[in-house]
Amino acid sequence: MEKKIAVIFPGVGYHVDKPLLYYSRKLADQYGYEIVCADYGNLPTGIKGDMKKMYAAYEQALANVRRELSGMDLDSYDRVLFISKSIGTAVAASYDAEHEIGAGHIYYTPVEASFQAIGTQGIVFHGTGDDWAKTEIISVECEKRGLPLYLTEHANHSMETGNALRDLEILKTIMEKADQYIREFSSR
Repeated sequence: MEKKIAVIFPGVGYHVDKPLLYYSRKLADQYGYEIVCADYGNLPTGIKGDMKKMYAAYEQALANVRRELSGMDLDSYDRVLFISKSIGTAVAASYDAEHEIGAGHIYYTPVEASFQAIGTQGIVFHGTGDDWAKTEIISVECEKRGLPLYLTEHANHSMETGNALRDLEILKTIMEKADQYIREFSSR
């Protein structure tokens, strides 16, 4: 029997019980993945638009993840899946690169700086109304890496529009794409 683990990397204000990460965890669980949720501790607040604070939050989150995952032998798993949101995309990509894990990645609303670490494995979701990252930059960076990019018109950093029923449709579409990715990643 294959040993599989999914590590969930939240955003600063987007915890693991918010819709994108909650339902992604449920999907991974359905495919037999052991679930681990990264905990960053108390990160600095007011980081939006402040690159210095954002980098400090990233550094602290990555340091906490290093400590948290140091006791786990990720090499003993047949499949490692990283599901990340916002600043968590930078943490997940950096941790994967540092430890040469070769994880599968689902990147929800990466910040632009995440692409300093994001490699060529995974899928990316971005809303054109996301005021944390410019759509043009996300598009170019994904194209450079050959990463499938799923754009949602007018969706914000939480992949929402403010219209509850539309947001549920968006969430369903995203989860269908995530499910397809997890299924394909799990059968490689």
